[in-house]
Amino acid sequence: MSQPKIRIRGLKKAFGPKVVLDGIDLDVDRGTSMVVIGGSGTGKSVLIKCILGLVTPDAGVIEIDGEDVLKAPRARARQLRGQIGMLFQNGALFDSMLVWENVTFGLLAERKIRRAAARDKAVEVLAQVGLDASVAMLSPAELSGGMQKRVALARAIASEPAIMFFDEPTTGLDPIMGAVIDELIVDCVKRLGSTSIAITHDMVSAQRIGDNAAMLYQGKVTWTGPASELLTSTNPVVDQFTHGRSQGPIKMALRK
Repeated sequence: MSQPKIRIRGLKKAFGPKVVLDGIDLDVDRGTSMVVIGGSGTGKSVLIKCILGLVTPDAGVIEIDGEDVLKAPRARARQLRGQIGMLFQNGALFDSMLVWENVTFGLLAERKIRRAAARDKAVEVLAQVGLDASVAMLSPAELSGGMQKRVALARAIASEPAIMFFDEPTTGLDPIMGAVIDELIVDCVKRLGSTSIAITHDMVSAQRIGDNAAMLYQGKVTWTGPASELLTSTNPVVDQFTHGRSQGPIKMALRK
């Protein structure tokens, strides 16, 4: 079997007495899209942050291209994680910058491009997500929610990353715009040949953008399988979550 692009074993993370990740095992094969689902507070975002290096896990292995980034020297870990492009849940665009500056922010910050060429690069990437060149000179505040999401996607793909992360890519969008964003994500991932992980609560979106899926429950991966089988899985946890059933093994804690 070929080596996974991302391999996670025994990943643990607790915040005080609250255990969020309790031994996560997950493989993401090269060139495939993995969708991670689970209820609020089950550790989906913490998992992503551990891979990105924004959160330090308590134990475990995170391999990218067969190298454990947790044990690698800082410069090498930074290089491995430098392959990752990220689409944040709310876009996370910088209000004080124009669209073209947002799109090429990473390239400018790492001095991979001069400002003179950055605007042309931004226009090129914006076209890949269906936005006109004139958008480059607007501020984020002048954009609709759907346009902001497209700009955020353009920023995520500007460096042509080998790995892409998507955090709730369709949150806050109407069903039609959500479908448009999903199509753009699939197109960008395939065109770049990237490996991707997406976090989502939207089961329709999950099946559109995912090749495979993983369900987090009680700090562990309780199920993995083809994303196309999310709604037909016989796993009781997956069945309850994907169909939004109030009855089942998942019990919601309510404050009294």
